[in-house]
Amino acid sequence: MKKLAVLFIGLLVTFATMAQVNVLQIDVAGGKTRINKNIYGQFAEHLGRCIYDGIWVGKDSPIPNVNGYRKDLLEALQALKVPVLRWPGGCFADTYHWKNGIGPVADRPKIKNAFWGGTIEDNSFGTNEFLNLCELLGCDPYISANVGSGTVGEMVDWIQYMTSDDNVPMVNLRKQNGREKPWNVKFIGIGNESWGCGGNMTPEHYTDLMRQYSGYAGLYGGNNLHRIGCGSNGSDFNWTKVLMDKGRNNMDGLSLHYYTIAGEGWSKKGSATTFGEDQYFTGLKKALYMDELVSKHSAIMDEYDKDKRVDLLVDEWGIWTDVEPGANPGHLFQQNSMRDALIASSTLDILNKHCDRVKMANIAQIVNVLQAMILTQGNKMVLTPTYHVFKMYNVHQDATLLPSNLICEQYQLGNDQIPAISSSSSVDKNGKIHVTLSNLNPTKEIKLEINLSGKGIAKINSGTILTAAAFNAVNTFDKPETVSPVAFKNAKKISDNKLEVSIPSKSVVVLELE
Repeated sequence: MKKLAVLFIGLLVTFATMAQVNVLQIDVAGGKTRINKNIYGQFAEHLGRCIYDGIWVGKDSPIPNVNGYRKDLLEALQALKVPVLRWPGGCFADTYHWKNGIGPVADRPKIKNAFWGGTIEDNSFGTNEFLNLCELLGCDPYISANVGSGTVGEMVDWIQYMTSDDNVPMVNLRKQNGREKPWNVKFIGIGNESWGCGGNMTPEHYTDLMRQYSGYAGLYGGNNLHRIGCGSNGSDFNWTKVLMDKGRNNMDGLSLHYYTIAGEGWSKKGSATTFGEDQYFTGLKKALYMDELVSKHSAIMDEYDKDKRVDLLVDEWGIWTDVEPGANPGHLFQQNSMRDALIASSTLDILNKHCDRVKMANIAQIVNVLQAMILTQGNKMVLTPTYHVFKMYNVHQDATLLPSNLICEQYQLGNDQIPAISSSSSVDKNGKIHVTLSNLNPTKEIKLEINLSGKGIAKINSGTILTAAAFNAVNTFDKPETVSPVAFKNAKKISDNKLEVSIPSKSVVVLELE
């Protein structure tokens, strides 16, 4: 009888625990670390239709434009609050010679884009056009210097052209090209993917080159130029170890590249639209691997840099699928689904969590390439589900990360499982608390209890949700609003310190509290 009573009590405890399994505990008063706005950065490479047709149509185009930039795209990116934009690559950066892209457009030589489809480009979009675009968007430029096929002298000339106000030839050339004042350039990458398309280098060889280039970048760019060393390809932890051991004093940041592949591998990456729950699940699971990657690279960096002087920059990330049927394979044009929105939200949650070390990230890419914010077709433009996530999440930019602990159920498929909920919590300079929540389960609504410690809340100001009928739903040029944010009403205040939220399946939610 006694044993039965113990068993009964045990079952009650188990059921009670199960009933409270989805709990988010937020320490409202414990925030110390700022989420750098540059974690929400973008990337624009000379690849496919990213630059030409995506961003730049030229001043004489029938497509409405502002001095050659697509007007609809400018307005969409201004609403997104893009903090930083990386250019000109990517692999293209280590074949790019910047002097080909300045001066009268008619005099600029045509070049072959050797990496991306062999496209012939006319160089009508160059340094002036890019830096002026950044000014229109109110974002910081992040320049990738050519280390793979360029020279130190070429980089120094470029830095002087962009940033100097001295009476020297490159400054006079800039003024001759119509720009009197220097631009405010803060970030320069010392090469790109030097382990691969940027030169097939060993980490030891690259470190020596990085120290050389970085020294001259500092000499001519001054203390305002943030020098970024080329970092690892995913889980190549030895690359990070060598760079930190031999080069940590010659860089201000170290990059990391990681792409989510939901299919069988690089040769069969999977479709962006016609996939089942297996590739939905795999895409999310592989995206969540970012947490392990950042943790392990950060741990190596901590061994050499306990004060976290060197930033970690995830300056290429996102899902990479097979191109759309009929598209040029070298142009990397893919659609963007509700799954990709969840990959974006859960990745941003990971980067927010590591904001003590991660100070910038750049999703690939801003328009018409890979996990793009925007797709264009002639005079039509469509905002992707990933665009909407970035706009919903911009409330975290430069806010203070609030410590939190999430206990949640698992989303299981076959013998594999991942956490069903992903979240971030922050407080902005006005004292407003923002909580972002993603339900990764494609079929089940999840009820979540949010407990706030350290300070109560007066009210729920607003809620927004992004979801769709299917996890592979996309926005098309004919149906651009299929996946769009709407008001969210399924959150209620239980007490000053407690909320209850019902999160629909495959959805992203943002709440504002005060």
